[in-house]
Amino acid sequence: MRRKESLEVTEAEIAVHWQEEDYLYPSSQFIAQANMTDNGIYERFGLEYFPECYKEYADLLTWYQYWTTTLDTSDAPCWKWFVGGKINACYNCLDRHLAKYRNKAAIIYVPEPEEEPHVALTYQELYVRVNEVAAILRDFGGLKAGDRVTLHMPMVLELPITMLACARLGVIHSEVYGGFSGAACGKRIADSGSRVLITIDGYYRSGKLLDHKEKADAALKVAQESGQTIDKVLIWRRYPGKYVSETPIVDGRDHFMEDLLKDYAGEKVEPVSMPAEDPLFLMYTSGTTGTPKGCQHSTGGYLAYAAGTSKYVQDIHPEDVYWCMADIGWITGHSYIVYGPLSLGATSVMYEGVPTYPDAGRAWRIAERLGVNIFHTAPTTIRMLRKVGPDEPKKYNYHFKHMTTVGEPIEPQVWKWYYQVVGKGEAVIVDTWWQTETGGFLCSTMPAMQRMKPGSAGPAMPGIHPVIYDEEGNEIPAGAGKAGNICIQNPWPGAFQTIWGDRERYVSQYYEKYCKNKDSKDWRDWPYFTSDAAMQGQDGYYRILGRVDDVINVAGHRLGTKELESSCLIVTEVAEASVVPLADELRGRAPDVYVSLRPGYQPSKELEDAIVKAIETTIGKIARPKHVYIVPDMPKTRSGKIMRRVLAAISNKKDIGDVTTLANADIVEEIRKIVQGE
Repeated sequence: MRRKESLEVTEAEIAVHWQEEDYLYPSSQFIAQANMTDNGIYERFGLEYFPECYKEYADLLTWYQYWTTTLDTSDAPCWKWFVGGKINACYNCLDRHLAKYRNKAAIIYVPEPEEEPHVALTYQELYVRVNEVAAILRDFGGLKAGDRVTLHMPMVLELPITMLACARLGVIHSEVYGGFSGAACGKRIADSGSRVLITIDGYYRSGKLLDHKEKADAALKVAQESGQTIDKVLIWRRYPGKYVSETPIVDGRDHFMEDLLKDYAGEKVEPVSMPAEDPLFLMYTSGTTGTPKGCQHSTGGYLAYAAGTSKYVQDIHPEDVYWCMADIGWITGHSYIVYGPLSLGATSVMYEGVPTYPDAGRAWRIAERLGVNIFHTAPTTIRMLRKVGPDEPKKYNYHFKHMTTVGEPIEPQVWKWYYQVVGKGEAVIVDTWWQTETGGFLCSTMPAMQRMKPGSAGPAMPGIHPVIYDEEGNEIPAGAGKAGNICIQNPWPGAFQTIWGDRERYVSQYYEKYCKNKDSKDWRDWPYFTSDAAMQGQDGYYRILGRVDDVINVAGHRLGTKELESSCLIVTEVAEASVVPLADELRGRAPDVYVSLRPGYQPSKELEDAIVKAIETTIGKIARPKHVYIVPDMPKTRSGKIMRRVLAAISNKKDIGDVTTLANADIVEEIRKIVQGE
C-alpha cells in the first residue's frame, strides 16, 4: 500500500502515542494464597496442545458423561466443544456444592434502600427456591429443554433464581437488561421465539421505585407485530403481598409467581442431562442500529470457560466474599456474578441499585459491612466514583485482595486512583479485555504471576492466541509501536456458537474479514475478528484502544479515541472525557473533546487550554482538538456508559435521535446549547 511521506504508519494502521507506564507487583501475601502460580499453564495451553488443553477447565466441572470429541470443526466456524459430553449448568452451580457448602452463603443480595436489610441466601436455600421455580416453569409454563424464555428483570434476587431454574430444565434463557424499554424487549422476544415472559412489578433506581411491569405490555405489542405471541407473563413482586406497579393485570395472561409458588412449595426437579454443545442462554448485544444480535452460548464449553477464568483470573476461593458490581443483564453478570462464581462454590454479592445512592460512600459501606475482599467493576463506574467521591474509600475499613476492571480500556490516571485509593495499595488489579461474544476473558494478567501495568490489559489468557492485523491482513509484530485489528487465531470454549437464527451474519461479521479459505474445516483458516483496535508492546502486553469504529482519521492519521480521552484525564480537574469525530474541511475529521470536571472545579478558558496542551504533549499537534467543551455531565445509559453517538450528533449538528433510554436525558439539551447556542 502507498505510504504517505509525512506519516509513520500506513492508513491501514492506527497511530499510537501512549507513553509506557511503570510496572507494579503483586504482594507476596497475595501470591501465597493464589489459585494459580504455575507459569507452566502457558506452556500447557500452547497451540501444540490445542484443543486438548481445555480439559483442564472442563475438569473443574462435574459431568454426567465425558465427551468424545474436544473440538468439532465440521461446521466451521460454528465450533462445537466437548461433543458427546452430558452436563447440567444448574447442577454444577448448586447440587454438587450441598455436601460441603450447604449452609454457606451463595448469594448476598443488597437492596438499594439502605434501610432494607441484605439477604444472604445459602446454597441449600437457593437450591430449594430454584427447584420450586423450575417446577413452575415446567408444569405451569409448559417449558422444556430447547425452549426459549425471555426474562426482563433488574438486579433482584429472583433473577439468578430464575436463570438457574431455566438451566436446570435445559430451557434457553434470554435475559434483557432491565433498563431497556419494552419495545427493545419485544424485539428480543420475537427474535428468540419466546412464548413466556418473566418480569417484575418494580425495582429501585436512584432512590425511586420504578414501575417495571408497564414495559411488559409494550414488549408484547412489539413482539406481536413481529409475529410472536406470548402465552404467559410471570410476574415477581418486589415486595411479597404488595403490587407496586400501576399497570393493570391481564386476566388469563399475567400470573404472580408468588401465588404460583404456593402450589409448588418443596417441589424437586431432577436436572436435565444436556448435551454439552446445546445452548444455555442467548445474550443480545445492544447496538444503536440494526437488529439485535442474539449471541448463542453453549452449556459445557461456556461453563467450563466461566469456571476456569473465575478461578484463575478472579482468584475466587470458596471462603472469599466476591462482589461484581455489574448488571446480570450483561454478559459480565452472567459469567462473573452467576455462573462462574457459583460453579466454584463462592459467595457472590449482588446489589440492586446505583453505586452512588444515597451518596458516594455507598459502595464502600457495602464492602465494609459484608467483608468483601474481591471487587469487580467497570472503568465507567470507577470514573464516576472518582468524580463524585474521590476521598470516600479512605473513610471505610474494608480490604480488597483483588480488583477487576472490565468493559472498556481504563485510562492510566483512573487506574492509579483505583489502585491507590480504592485498593489502598494492597489489592492486585486485573485489567480484563473480552466481549459479549467471547463468554469470558481474552486478555488479562494472571494476578499472582505477572506485573500490573496501568492502561495495559496484559498478555493473552492461557489458550488464547491473538494476532494483530492491518486492513490488508499483514501481521503487525509486538513492539512495532503500531496498532491494528486484534483477532484471535484459535477457537476457545467460551466463544459464542452463532448468532441465533442468523448464521450468515455470524460468519460475515466475525470470521469473513480475515478468513483464508471459506471452504476449510481447519480452525487455522478462521481467525476471529474482534472489531477492536489494539497494539502489543515489546513485553507482550496488549493495549486495547477501543472499537475500530471509534478510530478518528485525522489527515490520514488514524487516532484511537481512547488514547485521546486518556490524555485529557492527565489534567487534574478532569473527571470524565469523551472524544468524537467532527467533520472538518481541511483534515477530513477532527477530534471534538467533551469533559466533565471533578467536584469543586469550574470551567475556564485556562482549563480548556490545559486540556489541549495535554493532548499535544502526549500525542502531538496532529491530534489538536477542534473544540474543547466543558459540560456539567455526560449523556449516559442506565448502565453508566457515555453515549458518544449523542455527542457526535451534537458536534456535527445532526439528528440526535431517541434519548429516552438515557439515565439523564435532560443533559442532552444543556450540552446542545453549550455547543450550538440557543
